Amino acid sequence: MDKICSFFGHRQIKDREKVKEKVEAVVLRLVERGFTTFLFGGFGEFDELCHEVVSDLKKSNPKIQRVYCLIDEKYLREEKRPRYLLDCDYEKFVYFPLAFDYWYTRIYYRNCEMINRSDCVIFYAETRMDSGAYKALQYAKRGKKE
Repeated sequence: MDKICSFFGHRQIKDREKVKEKVEAVVLRLVERGFTTFLFGGFGEFDELCHEVVSDLKKSNPKIQRVYCLIDEKYLREEKRPRYLLDCDYEKFVYFPLAFDYWYTRIYYRNCEMINRSDCVIFYAETRMDSGAYKALQYAKRGKKE
């Protein structure tokens, strides 16, 4: 059975190389444990760093799937998709029906769906109540995610 991992973090990261080393080590261990699907959905430096790490590992492990989780179903159609989402960067684009769907909460509920579908979640989050990454971390803890 396919094991799934997702990533959540702040838009800006401190000490990129140190964070990258940690993410590389964790993702490599996950791949060794059979994780092949990696969910992405974000913006910012941490998400870019995680995508870079997974993409590098994909070169030596073609079973790895990079999946972008959209916040709006209309983006499943390629002509409606934002220009920064390139087919060459992901094996799949998905939309998870959301439990609640006001425009300003779509990202939060998309994140909850990503966490629900993940066996493991990697975070780069400080304790800041106004942070989406921190809110996602709290949600994952309540769901007892690895």
